[in-house]
Amino acid sequence: MTNGESLRTLQLGNDWFGERQGGLNRVYSELLRHLPGANVEVRGLVAGSPGVAASTGGVVTGFAPAKAPLPKRLWEARKAGLHELKSGHFDLVASHFALYTLPIVDALKRTPTVIHFHGPWAAEAGVEGQSSLGSRVQAAMERAVYQRGRRLIVLSEAFAHELVRRYRVPENLVRLVPGGIDSDRFHDRLTRAETRERLGWPIDRPTVLAVRRQVRRMGLENLIDATLQVRKHVPEIMIMLAGSGPIMGELRERITSAGLENHIRQLGRVEDADLPTAYRAADLSIVPTQALEGFGMITLESLACGTPVLVSPVGGLPEVIRPFDPRCVLADASTNTIAESLTSFLTGAEKLPSSDACRAYAVKNFDWPVIAAKTRAVYEEALV
Repeated sequence: MTNGESLRTLQLGNDWFGERQGGLNRVYSELLRHLPGANVEVRGLVAGSPGVAASTGGVVTGFAPAKAPLPKRLWEARKAGLHELKSGHFDLVASHFALYTLPIVDALKRTPTVIHFHGPWAAEAGVEGQSSLGSRVQAAMERAVYQRGRRLIVLSEAFAHELVRRYRVPENLVRLVPGGIDSDRFHDRLTRAETRERLGWPIDRPTVLAVRRQVRRMGLENLIDATLQVRKHVPEIMIMLAGSGPIMGELRERITSAGLENHIRQLGRVEDADLPTAYRAADLSIVPTQALEGFGMITLESLACGTPVLVSPVGGLPEVIRPFDPRCVLADASTNTIAESLTSFLTGAEKLPSSDACRAYAVKNFDWPVIAAKTRAVYEEALV
């Protein structure tokens, strides 16, 4: 198959990003939007409402509501998947989430399959406190799906190692295709002062943004504790925590107990349309993850908006940031290291990368049309 030929794909996702945010869902929705530009036809199935089909012109269908009981979701995923496969219109199936691919795994013998590995689902659940039995069941589901893949796409070398080590996937089947960025959307042309005024943020305070789901592995506890140290050197520091999650109340108590109410603001869930403005409003963004960070789309979003980003040396985060500016990769994810790096950049002891340099790096290497072309190349390999 040549680049001039159309490649017809069935794309099996998780939830639809327009209804439930998250890194996997964002990558899935953006990839489906840009693959046609690489001459890849897409048809998608996700857990979602009837509004998914309405909003995508029927390109993506919700087979069952995301909050429906699990047995119903699995049954409806099987019915919808088999219905699509029986049409015989697809050259290839692309799986983005093992749970909703498992119901049709028996039918994948007849259609070449590529697995998009967005992270170790079972391991992530274990880190967040799920029972070991539940994690083992999830891992078994993943293995059953992954063994069907003719090629497996990972977002980072860190996740390639996870896939080979944890799931015993042959290394020669794994291909690296990073996540992408919509460089036009993440390009707020307002000045930093204008964006802060629009958001109601303090105009003249050194401001750091953390866009994170508020769960334990994201390192937000360490960021809060580090703020106490930074405040000694940067008295007006303001940390903006964007996102929600199960430990949101616990983090609020931590902020209050430390007397940091005037230095850390919990924004809650920030609407997707407002994210570019939020990135642009910050002097610096930070990703203090403690475990299992496969790629970190938010790093690209921040850079595309012209805002430097500081990351912990976890998972795929250093792979994205180190080629741009190694100073922006923390030595470790500890409270003291976070505090020292923030203090150094915010006091000017270390000069932040320029806004223009941030954006140029993101656009050149990670614009979605570039990523879509690389994805098609892997799909073509799977058809040989």
